[in-house]
Amino acid sequence: MHGLVIKNTGSWYVVKTDDNKEINCKIKGNFRLKGIRTTNPVAVGDTVSILPNNDGSAFITKIDERKNYIIRRSSNLSKEAHIIAANVDQALLIVTLAHPVTSTTFVDRFLATAEAYRIPATIVVNKIDLLCDEEDKEYLEAWCYLYRSIGYNVIELSAATGEGIDKLKESLEDKITLLSGNSGVGKSTIINQIIPGLNLRTAEISSTHDTGMHTTTFSEMFPLPQGGYLIDTPGVKGFGTIDFDRHEVAHFFPEIFEISQDCRFGNCTHTHEPGCAVLSAVEEARISQSRYNSYLSILEDSSDDKYRKAF
Repeated sequence: MHGLVIKNTGSWYVVKTDDNKEINCKIKGNFRLKGIRTTNPVAVGDTVSILPNNDGSAFITKIDERKNYIIRRSSNLSKEAHIIAANVDQALLIVTLAHPVTSTTFVDRFLATAEAYRIPATIVVNKIDLLCDEEDKEYLEAWCYLYRSIGYNVIELSAATGEGIDKLKESLEDKITLLSGNSGVGKSTIINQIIPGLNLRTAEISSTHDTGMHTTTFSEMFPLPQGGYLIDTPGVKGFGTIDFDRHEVAHFFPEIFEISQDCRFGNCTHTHEPGCAVLSAVEEARISQSRYNSYLSILEDSSDDKYRKAF
């Protein structure tokens, strides 16, 4: 039998078969992703072959070749990867500029990873209804301008009021879309707006730490009324990159890569070299300081001794 992995609960995978049956499955055999140690060798979005058991469950025996996938480091102390999703057409990163604040480092790490795995990414700024005074509105405009000027699509919305939801719905039609973001940015509320009657659980923001509580504990794929699928994923605090070559990191920052063509040296790391066009652009504010800092943070991830344990 053949089917699509639509849910991952950690120990079980739910596979929707070609004849629309949903079967609880476990892994049979040892799956590896080209030598990369992964916490979940099978991911939501994978198409798989399964072998049914007498009790109504089944074993996953084979994973079809993936069109693409997107991964992150499973923890800051490990080189293990966690596959977020497979075979996606686009990724939506949900961010908030207030209650809670999404850091630009998190945003840039996600975008760089999407670039590395050739997955088009859109930024969705939620909770714009909380940005009421002129200073907040100016900050929102400047923040969105930064990413739009780089070439990213940015959608502003309020899941609470419904503003901007229709524009978001249009971008999802007939596509398999990954939804990601920190806890508390409103992913579940947005999905409830997009898919009427789904009623995913939502939670209040912690008043003490202004952070979100986990309401999604596993990845799941939902069919969309307008065609396509939405993949909901658990909220994450950080986004660790994995297996980036130091000399390729600049390729995943479009504005840095474009300007790097004018560097004196072809193997420039854009950190200290003479004649570095990128450093000049940062000094002249043609590249934002926040984006450059994110670039440096990924370079640090790529250091050979970054994750070695102390003796």
